[in-house]
Amino acid sequence: MSEASSEDLVPPLEAGAALCREEEKAVKKKKKKSKGLANVFSVFTKGKKKKGQPSSAEPEGAAGSRQGLDGPLPTVEELKAALERGRLEAARPLLALERELAAAAAAGGASAEELVRRQSKVEALYELLRDQVLGVLRRPLEAAPERLRQALAVVAEQEREDRQAAAGGPGTSALATTRPRGWLQLWRRGVAQAAEERMGGRPAEGAEVPESVFLHMGRTMKEDLEAVVERLKPLFPAEFGVVAAYAESYHQHFAAHVAATAQFELCERDTYMLLVWVQNLYPNDILNSPKLAGELQNVGLGSLLPPKQIRLLEATFLSNEAANVKELMTRALELEAQRWAQDVPPQRLDGHCHSELPHAHSLLCIISQAQAKAESITLDLGSQIRQVLLVELLAFLRRYQHDFNEFLERGKRLTSYRANVIANINSCLSFRTSMEQKWQVPQDTLSLLLGPLGELKSHGFSTLLQSLCEDLKPLFKRFSHTRWAVPLETLEKIIATVGGRLPEFSELHDCFQEELVEAVHLHLVKEYIIQLSKRRLVLKTAEQQQQLAGHILASADAIRHFCTEHGSRATWLQPALPTLAEIIRLQDPSAIKIEVATYATCYPDFSKGHLSAILAIKGNLSNSDVKSIRSILDVSTGAQEPSRPLFSLIKVG
Repeated sequence: MSEASSEDLVPPLEAGAALCREEEKAVKKKKKKSKGLANVFSVFTKGKKKKGQPSSAEPEGAAGSRQGLDGPLPTVEELKAALERGRLEAARPLLALERELAAAAAAGGASAEELVRRQSKVEALYELLRDQVLGVLRRPLEAAPERLRQALAVVAEQEREDRQAAAGGPGTSALATTRPRGWLQLWRRGVAQAAEERMGGRPAEGAEVPESVFLHMGRTMKEDLEAVVERLKPLFPAEFGVVAAYAESYHQHFAAHVAATAQFELCERDTYMLLVWVQNLYPNDILNSPKLAGELQNVGLGSLLPPKQIRLLEATFLSNEAANVKELMTRALELEAQRWAQDVPPQRLDGHCHSELPHAHSLLCIISQAQAKAESITLDLGSQIRQVLLVELLAFLRRYQHDFNEFLERGKRLTSYRANVIANINSCLSFRTSMEQKWQVPQDTLSLLLGPLGELKSHGFSTLLQSLCEDLKPLFKRFSHTRWAVPLETLEKIIATVGGRLPEFSELHDCFQEELVEAVHLHLVKEYIIQLSKRRLVLKTAEQQQQLAGHILASADAIRHFCTEHGSRATWLQPALPTLAEIIRLQDPSAIKIEVATYATCYPDFSKGHLSAILAIKGNLSNSDVKSIRSILDVSTGAQEPSRPLFSLIKVG
């Protein structure tokens, strides 16, 4: 073996590493400017080998024939020459040389100076070997498969030697301790450095806004790990855990960047973007992507942020979205109220007045978009924001009802008053349809939301019908003023008056025209009963009572026919007048009791006061009979509330 000094081979460890770095810098200066991230870190790039890189396809005879370990070991100069040419086969003879040195030290035949000189040469050769091996592993996809396997085999062999050295206890004091060399750990550090270079590069499009940076990191991590799984895992020994090593390094860099971003005071957009990546894109599109899910399920990478910080970000997101939705809805309502106050007429579409607020549909779309935005983070967050937005929607509908009621009181002298009232009633249809079809909510919640709209519509109907009701009032009074002498003629005038006014409501949607006719139907029945309850008519004979009952039946039929013909579906009103006619016609108190009990079942708000007013018409009933008939209501009505009010709208003295 040659006695050449270590200075003749390579610099000492520190100097050699520095020289290696300087040489790498010199090579890089000669290269052209990188064209994108793929050239910043060449682990996951394709292309030709760099000049001077050793290839496993190079003829082995160029560095001399391979000498087996059974023959004489190569000299230090021969090993140095082989390693400088990238011949990784020199690892085995070098290991033998190291063991021979250890044996000589143990035997005690050599001087300390000699042992140190020989060890310095071995370590210089190991530095050359380390640089060659780690150089191959630093760019594993650029190396030929066979050369990559050689480099991996060297690392594996060195790891075994490290374990044996650790098991053997402290070495000879004449030699410096050189094990464990920890090349596997050095490789892992290289992987971490490679991940940092790849993930920390500038996005290809040049924009460094958070969205672009996160997209760059996510795409890089996914593509690189897929390359590790497909191309490196088949070549790497299992003990390297190559997939886990790369995945953990990329995850750590990604998580560090996310944590740093989360420390800033984030705008709404960045809060949403951060949550989308942490809760959705990273775990679902990257970790659980088809090519990576099976490989990473046992790695245990975890989340990019701790749960507590995620909850805080989610709370901020919910607050931001609720405030945005509230602001948009409030602004829309303010603009609509301004149009009312400025007497701006509503648009007319297909013969119907159209409010600008439905935007009802647009407003519900805003709410739906906010929910979809939350669901793009997690479905659970979508459920949470749904409850928040339902509260905001209910508050908005109540504000809408309040503002509309104020307009009804203050805007009566405006030219477009009636048209705007009709337009806002029509807007209820858009709200109702959208909520029923697009919002799958429990019926009680839906009823709560529709409550303000029902009140708005009811007040709107009352306003539209107010002048008609004023016109009908003197006509209804004729019943009692004429002591029901010509009831059918009076009713004909009432129906004719109503029929002449119905075209005024043609700009309502068809469904609301029908509801308005139902309101007219209720008004006609109610006013008719009020006139019967005036206690101004007392009939003492059965014939008179039967005649009045006939008039009432005819009137009931006329009202029913007219209202049904114009769209009323208020079938619940049909028994109201005929049953009263039957009570007036009957003479047997027991039969009257049966009718009263049945009537109270149909109309739970039918009270003793109402009954007394009707029985007052029957002048041939004794006080005891009246008292007995009234008592039937004590057992038949209970505390049931009417589903639709009729007699609760009628005051009796």
